[in-house]
Amino acid sequence: MILTAVDNAIVVWAPAKLNLFLEVLGKRDDGFHEIETLMVAVTIFDTVYLLATCEDRIQLTCETAPGIQACVPVHGAAASWMGDVPSGSSNLVVRAVERLRDEAGIRAGAAIRLIKRIPSAAGLGGASSDAAAALAAANAAWQLGWPRERLQALAAGLGSDVPFFFGSGAAICRGRGERMELLPHPARLHVVVVRPPAGLSTAEVYRHCCPADQPVPLAPLTAAWCGGGARIGRHLHNRLEPAAAKLTPWIDRLRSVFDRLDCLGQQMSGSGTSYYGICRNAGHARRVAARLRGQGLGYVAAATTLAIPRPAP
Repeated sequence: MILTAVDNAIVVWAPAKLNLFLEVLGKRDDGFHEIETLMVAVTIFDTVYLLATCEDRIQLTCETAPGIQACVPVHGAAASWMGDVPSGSSNLVVRAVERLRDEAGIRAGAAIRLIKRIPSAAGLGGASSDAAAALAAANAAWQLGWPRERLQALAAGLGSDVPFFFGSGAAICRGRGERMELLPHPARLHVVVVRPPAGLSTAEVYRHCCPADQPVPLAPLTAAWCGGGARIGRHLHNRLEPAAAKLTPWIDRLRSVFDRLDCLGQQMSGSGTSYYGICRNAGHARRVAARLRGQGLGYVAAATTLAIPRPAP
């Protein structure tokens, strides 16, 4: 995430993420799944504005960024692309800020404005990124001075992906996703992301996924990590993709579309339905995105991986 101060407000740019690797190792006693995943942040951003207030309540307003719905050419797709983003206490942003306030033992309020660009039900981590951004913004606005590690520990109780967004933009995550190993950044990856008109429930995809009898090893992708897009593209893996393909025809359709685009690698991100391809360079990504926008596939974005300076503790 990228945090700045504008006038009296804290502004945080909350990035989406892609899973370059996702293996499901088994079911845990707590109901979650044991996973091993390699995630990277990409330059598709929501924006969180947070202003500290004297009122003892957390207010949240949500809106879609101007021009975003124009990127969704399929009739009726705009609502499903954004989903039903709650603006009250059921929103993870509000729960995150309320949890921070309770843990800090303070009486404080906040007015939060959330501008959405990251599609929902997409496997892109938008809600988790927004929650992490809200924690960072409230920590700054309320002048709590909590270190990153303490915020990450609180974030782990909110959702498996939330701690990732306090990192440097690339990490291996294990357990249910909360145990992180930060990675150095290779050459920038250029990607094209498509979120089709239909979304998927993460819980539903996991219910249809069979954990691996023989897990695919992460080591080849890790070894390729510093070699750039061509080597990385040969080692992409997502155990959830076959399960998602059983729940919606969009995964097979997007796989077929990307097969014709000369990408270095391609797969679904997270629990779907977003699908992405790694391109050869920025120009290739722009050409691929332009070609896909004319095919009625939903939301299409060209993006790059995001190297975020690791914050001081």
